[in-house]
Amino acid sequence: MATCGAVFGGSANAWAEPPASPPPDTRPVVVPTEWGPPQGNHLTASRYLKAHPGATPWGTNDFSCRPSARHPRPVILAHGTDATAYTDWGGIGPQLVTAGFCVFAPDYGGKPDATSYGTEDLWASSRQFGAFVDRVLSATGADKVDLVGFSQGANITRYYIDKLGGAPEVDQWIGLASPSYGGQMYGLVPLADAVPNLWNAYRQVTSLAAVQQAQGSPFMRELNAGGDTVPGVRYTTVGSRADEMIQPYTNIALTGPGARNIVLQDLCPIDLTGHFHMVYDPFVQQLLLTLLAPEQAPLPHCAYVPLGTGIGEVILGAHS
Repeated sequence: MATCGAVFGGSANAWAEPPASPPPDTRPVVVPTEWGPPQGNHLTASRYLKAHPGATPWGTNDFSCRPSARHPRPVILAHGTDATAYTDWGGIGPQLVTAGFCVFAPDYGGKPDATSYGTEDLWASSRQFGAFVDRVLSATGADKVDLVGFSQGANITRYYIDKLGGAPEVDQWIGLASPSYGGQMYGLVPLADAVPNLWNAYRQVTSLAAVQQAQGSPFMRELNAGGDTVPGVRYTTVGSRADEMIQPYTNIALTGPGARNIVLQDLCPIDLTGHFHMVYDPFVQQLLLTLLAPEQAPLPHCAYVPLGTGIGEVILGAHS
């Protein structure tokens, strides 16, 4: 099963790997350029991508785009674990382009022959993403960007801002289902701390990136050391009480100056979208537009979404 930005719980005392100082990885992000049609869920996006491996969400990664006075900052989208720009942003990306933003969405954290991304070392992925931000700023002439990360994408973009000196280049950071402090997956995964070599076995069936995001891992400890935010950047998390991967859901929230935390059900109690459906939930998509352009976007429309929506699409998409 694809982890789709999954985060798992555990304590810090069993961590023998990954190393605190991983070997340098200087490979750049992959920038897909074949515009694919807008998508309504992970399954249809995954099936389209299988037939069109170079697909990017419609209108994105157009380096001839120049920000307007109405939308002066390019928006860069960071996908989750074991995913791509197209599978995670096939719905949101075209909506932002239609609204007038210059939108970019790279594939990061992949092996050299990868067809899916977001599976490799998070320190390297953070550096990859930072270099891509510089490329976007240079191409568009903008002074700053807005970053939107889904699940793992929230972690690597926040690491870039907080730890790699990216704050002067970023005005706003938005984390959708952000695994800010990890989660314990209803208490199941902490067993890995009690069973010898279980973390290594788990890494073999998931990915290095999934293990590095476990609560208490070296990467997560470093990410949150010294405070959740740095001056000059506006931070917003959007989370769900029904998140299937981040439990308790309060682990999504950030603290510190500049931080705002939105719980989906506080705005729309009948929307029970969890982790996997977050980027394809219409209310969340509309909410993102209001966060990026509060004076221009219409108010989100609250509608019922059943518990567990999107889980099947992610599983089938991973094996289609």
